[in-house]
Amino acid sequence: MAEAKKQNFLHGAAILAAGVVVIKIFGAIYKIPLRNIIGETGYGYFFAAYTIYNFFLTISTAGLPVALSRMISEANTLERPRQARRTFRVAMVTLGVLGALFSLLMFLFPTEMAVAFVSKASVSQCVYAISPSVLLVCLTSAFRGYIQGNGNMKPTTVGQVFEVLVKVIVGLAAAIWFTRLGKSVPVKAAGAIFGVTVGSLAALVYMLGSYLRQYRRRDLEACAVSEDQPDSVKRTLWQFIRIGVPITLGASVMSLFSLIDTKLINMQLPHVAGIGPALADELYGAYSTMQTLYNLPAAFITPMSIAVVPAISAAAVRRARDEVGTITESSLRISAVIAMPMGAGLAVLAAPIIALLFPDSNAAGPTILAYMGVASFFVCIALVTNAILQADGKETLPIVSMLVGGVIKIACNLLLVSRPEINILGAAIGTIVCYAVICLLNCYFIKKKMAVKPRFARAFLPPLCSTLVMSACAWAVYGLAARVLHVGPDAPRLMLLVALCAAIGIAVVVYLVMVIVTKSITLEDMKLIPKGEKIAKVLHIK
Repeated sequence: MAEAKKQNFLHGAAILAAGVVVIKIFGAIYKIPLRNIIGETGYGYFFAAYTIYNFFLTISTAGLPVALSRMISEANTLERPRQARRTFRVAMVTLGVLGALFSLLMFLFPTEMAVAFVSKASVSQCVYAISPSVLLVCLTSAFRGYIQGNGNMKPTTVGQVFEVLVKVIVGLAAAIWFTRLGKSVPVKAAGAIFGVTVGSLAALVYMLGSYLRQYRRRDLEACAVSEDQPDSVKRTLWQFIRIGVPITLGASVMSLFSLIDTKLINMQLPHVAGIGPALADELYGAYSTMQTLYNLPAAFITPMSIAVVPAISAAAVRRARDEVGTITESSLRISAVIAMPMGAGLAVLAAPIIALLFPDSNAAGPTILAYMGVASFFVCIALVTNAILQADGKETLPIVSMLVGGVIKIACNLLLVSRPEINILGAAIGTIVCYAVICLLNCYFIKKKMAVKPRFARAFLPPLCSTLVMSACAWAVYGLAARVLHVGPDAPRLMLLVALCAAIGIAVVVYLVMVIVTKSITLEDMKLIPKGEKIAKVLHIK
């Protein structure tokens, strides 16, 4: 049983991760040309409005779908189909009410929110355009939480791919159309962000269809023959809130600090010596642009954090402590193997990446990305450790770690952004320190509070050694290729692409070899991954 559960856990994570690859390709198709269409300032407006939207979305959906997934998993483990159905209904109503409330606030008061949250009235049109998305995503999250609680990650993956595809088509089409009409930068940014709203609607339609096709009839039949007496609506709602609210508070802490971060940057930068309002908008736009690349590693780790919740919850209900410990250590080790090289690659190859993707970016762009690449690893481990603690019933502990990290982030901004020689780089430095502290605190809580202690050194040190060797090779190969191909400031982008691909290709090969040499991933780990034994055979992992 334990082995089957572990296979389900990583199989689900693998399905989600495969979807992430497709989503990120579409995301790149969307955000890279979008940034070049609406410019660095326009992308800053886009990102600021998205930060406001994300704050309300986090309050609505960060914890409650996780609670739903956990409660559904527990009900299924205990063979209580009627309780699972009641939980889903309570969650749907609760998420629908929250989503409607926040969407209405954004729709009716876009200017007030733009000024209050990010100190930019020009962002109001973007806030207006994205406002319906909160309600749409809340309803979609109810279906996703229910289906994931049943151990099925495929509909979530397909739905997300469909959502991004629609967002890309609508967002880019609107941005291009408004550009050709000669509209202002705020209007072009609003057209681009409206793609998020249409994509959210598409995802909701798909998830509703998946539920009706795969689960509605099955659930009704199971409830008809079951003797399970479900808990009252009041008790179910209380349990839903009891589990979900601490998770929501923890996630909302970081979302709130992100809003404060955005507001502080936009308040401080225009008054820093030698910058002024126009350059401040450009620098914030560069910082926003780098966020797109910085979030890439976390997108590949999010599937792990989603899949780990029902897996650990089900094991905890069965009191299978060893299984909880195995899943915990596996998730940490695999997350480190994925996140470390991606973050290091962004840091080491920041300059050519920015020169290739955003040739007109502010000169601070590569340095911002280098710092954010380091931060991305800590973000990934924070995501996984948060999920582990939440799934094991310790929802309040991540709140503590994120509060501490958020306060440190704000302090770094106040101290560093206002210094002319540092300015926008202070925000990136604050991000590194913030998430490093969160990771350390979460790992401390896991070690002290969980029954079976994961071996952190075994999880992190081998991937670190592999990543250091890979980074040195990537730096050396790119430098050599750039010299051979005469890649300079005015070199054709094709030559730059060839040099960058050579560095990345050799770095990937070196990293795979080092992973085998250092035994960063073991045969036992590979057995938990779909077709992992065949992959292990090809890679000679023993």
